[in-house]
Amino acid sequence: MRKFQGNTLLVATHNKGKLEEIAHLLEPFGIKVTSAAEHNLPEPEETETTFVGNARIKAHAAAKATGLPALADDSGLEIDALDGAPGVYTADWAETGNGRDFEMAMSRVNTELVSKKAKMPRKARFCCTLVLAWPDGHDEVFPGTIEGQVVWPMRGDQGHGYDPIFMADGYDKTFGEMDRWEKNRISHRADAFAKLVKLFDQ
Repeated sequence: MRKFQGNTLLVATHNKGKLEEIAHLLEPFGIKVTSAAEHNLPEPEETETTFVGNARIKAHAAAKATGLPALADDSGLEIDALDGAPGVYTADWAETGNGRDFEMAMSRVNTELVSKKAKMPRKARFCCTLVLAWPDGHDEVFPGTIEGQVVWPMRGDQGHGYDPIFMADGYDKTFGEMDRWEKNRISHRADAFAKLVKLFDQ
């Protein structure tokens, strides 16, 4: 595994919340975090059918464009009764002509589960794959997951995306009902980051 050398990491995202979360995690290592938005990088088209494939596209595009090591993630919700859908198309299910509507996407999830007469508990997991790419083309991959179930109706107004319908195993609150930092401590992204930070622990 290649260790991270240097003090600046580009995070291939235009999402301020995600950037803040990553900067917070890397703060103890003295790493300065910059974003794709700060470098005016376009968002590359995600043409792969796996989380790791799409994360690689974003990480390598950013590293090549800036000459900096770049971190990207791709994440989504896999529901067993829907054969793993929405999966890599998790965000696509929320797309409308006027931006993303996750209430619509969550309603679609419920409608499809009802139509399939999916039995309870409706097992699901959030997945996150982090890819750290270097300008020379090398990369390291860190997958993370959290197991749980899909519940209905939506519960809570914290978090984002599908959080109001996902309840992690061992908890009686959805991600939408959890405090942000509590969720971040146990999430799929936290699982992936726990593996990633070993690169920075010199």
